[in-house]
Amino acid sequence: MKQISDNSWTSGAVLSAPINFARFKKTAALGFAALILTSCVNSQGELDGAGTLKSSWVRPDDPQEQIGAKEHPAVVAKYGGTYSNVQAERLIAVIVGKLVAQSEDPSRVYKITLLNSPKVNAFALPGGFLYVTRGLLALANDSSELAAVIAHEMAHVSSNHAVIQQEKQNSAAIGKQVVAEVLEDSPAGQIALAANQIRLTRFSQDQELQADTVGIRMAGRAGYDPFAAARFLKTMDSYRKFIAGDKNFDSSDNFTSSHPATPKRIELARRHGRFFGSPGIGTRDRARYLQGIDGILFGNTTEEGFVRGQSFSHAGLGITFDAPKGFTIDNQAKAVLVSGPNDIATRFDATVVSSRTGLAEYLKSGWITGLVDETIREESINGFQSATAIARGDAWRFKVRVIRNENQVYRFITAAPQTNTNIDAVSRRITESFRVLSKNEIAGLKPLVIRVVSVDAVESKATLVSRMRGSSNPEKLFNLLNGMKSDDVLSAGQKVKIVATK
Repeated sequence: MKQISDNSWTSGAVLSAPINFARFKKTAALGFAALILTSCVNSQGELDGAGTLKSSWVRPDDPQEQIGAKEHPAVVAKYGGTYSNVQAERLIAVIVGKLVAQSEDPSRVYKITLLNSPKVNAFALPGGFLYVTRGLLALANDSSELAAVIAHEMAHVSSNHAVIQQEKQNSAAIGKQVVAEVLEDSPAGQIALAANQIRLTRFSQDQELQADTVGIRMAGRAGYDPFAAARFLKTMDSYRKFIAGDKNFDSSDNFTSSHPATPKRIELARRHGRFFGSPGIGTRDRARYLQGIDGILFGNTTEEGFVRGQSFSHAGLGITFDAPKGFTIDNQAKAVLVSGPNDIATRFDATVVSSRTGLAEYLKSGWITGLVDETIREESINGFQSATAIARGDAWRFKVRVIRNENQVYRFITAAPQTNTNIDAVSRRITESFRVLSKNEIAGLKPLVIRVVSVDAVESKATLVSRMRGSSNPEKLFNLLNGMKSDDVLSAGQKVKIVATK
C-alpha cells in the first residue's frame, strides 16, 4: 500500500464511489501479470535510463505499436513504476536478443520494461511491448526459465493474440496475464477487488496453449533448456499455494475459464520439450542469471509498507497491526487484505478526513453502501478515537471500524457470510492490535533483497534458512526460490538465493 503526497493512502473506488460488495470476487492467490525492467530495453539491448519510451521505438505507421504505446504509461503506473537495475537489464537484453534471432519475425523490435512490483507477473501488449516484474526475476532460477516466459509473451505478440481478443471483447485496455488471478466468490476477494485496476485482456485457452508451444520451441532453438517452461510453471504454482497459505489449494479447477489449468499446461509443456530430446539438454545458464539478479529488491518497498510474519507495518505512517493466527496478509497497491478461514477477510486502507468531521458523521457520508445507521457506535481503541458500524449486502455481513490518528483515518472493513458468527471477534482482534510504531521499530523496518551466496563446506541448509528474512516459513520460501525439494542436500560451492535485509 503506497503512501501518497497528501500523507494519505490511495484507496481506489472506496473513496470515489460507494462500495457495492455484492459485485466483487475473491483473489484467492497470487496473480501473475507483468514483466518490467527499471528502464525499457529493446531487442538490440538499448536502454532508456529514464524508464520512458524512445520515440524511435514506436513506428508511426504500425497501428499495433500505437496501441501498445498508448497503454504503456498506464501499465507502468499500475505496477509501481519501472525498476532500475543495470545487471538485470543486461541479463534480459541478452536473452531477448537470442530469442529474437529464432523468432518468426527477426525484424520485430521488442520493448521490454522491468516493473517495480513484487508480484510474479509477465504480459504483452500489441506492437512488441513486453513486461516483467522484479518479483518474477526473483522467483526464476536460471536464464532458461526467464527465456521461456519471455518467449511465451513474444509468441502472443507474433500471433496477434491481443488484437484478436480486442476485437472479440471490444476492450480498450489490451494485455495478457501469464497466469490469471484465481477468482472465487467470497468476501475476501470482494474487498480485494474494490480498488480500480487496469483491465488486461485474458487470452483464450487455445491462445495460451499456442503461445506455450511457440515459445518453448523458440527458446529451444535459441539453445535454452526446452523443459524450463514446465519447470517454471510448476514453481509458480507452488509459489501461489505458498502465498495463499492453503496446503489443500487445488490449482486444477480454480483458474478462470479463459486459462488452462496449470497441471495441464505443465504436462503439455513437457511434451513440447521432448520435441528437442530428453531432459538435460539445452543451456540453463544459472551462473549468469544469479549474477544478474543478485541484490534486486524482494517484496514491497518502504513506501508500500512491509508484511513481516503476521504483522503489517508502515514506516512512513508509523503504524502497525497484526493478523490473527491462520490468516494471510496481502499488501496490495491500493489496500492491505487479511484473509482467513471460512470466507472471512478484512480490507485495510486509509484516507484523510477533516478534524472537523466526526467519525460517526464520516461513516454516514456515503462512501460505503448498505451501512445500517443505527448500528454506529463511537468508542476508543488503544487511546485512538474510533467508530464502528455494521453494513449488509446480499448474503454478506460487514463490520466497519475507522480509527483516527492525527489527520489520518484508517479503515478496517471485515466481511463474512451472514451465517458466520465470528466476524465481530475477528474485526476486534485485528483493530485492537493497531498501534503507533516506536522510533526504534521504524528504524528497523528495512526493505528486503535477494542475495546470492556460496555454500560453505560445513554449511547446512538449516544454517542458510536461518539467514532468511521476512517470512514466517523461511524453509519453504528458501526451497521455492532455489527450485529445491525439502530433502535436497547442498554441496560446497553451490550458489543459492536467500532473502536478506538491504
